[in-house]
Amino acid sequence: MEHKIRTTKSQEFVDITNIVKNEVIKSNVKDGIAVIFIPHTTAAVTINENTDPNVVFDILSDLSEVFPKKSSHKHFEGNSHAHIKASLLGASESIIIENGSLKLGTWQGIYFCEFDGPRNRKIYIKIIENNKN
Repeated sequence: MEHKIRTTKSQEFVDITNIVKNEVIKSNVKDGIAVIFIPHTTAAVTINENTDPNVVFDILSDLSEVFPKKSSHKHFEGNSHAHIKASLLGASESIIIENGSLKLGTWQGIYFCEFDGPRNRKIYIKIIENNKN
């Protein structure tokens, strides 16, 4: 399933947990895996705390400190910092589905990670059922 997302900042984390949960519900899969894939080279997906917004702020702040936008980067678009951050966090996550629900920890949420926004983006979600023989 493809979902479109519009980011509004140059860097931000967008909580997509409910989008993924809704896809699991619609699928009627009780036991399986949800795969989230981001088809962009300057965006990523991650799982982290979704209760305290300061966690997201701190992650983005530290990533920008370690991988700042630099004029010495050779990439002509000037967004090498975004490519590096996206590569480090990764383009996909897999989450266990058990009893029809995502097997996330108490404080965990799923985030779309924008590093070169604002942009129109896509999220792909694939629900795979465990077919027991």
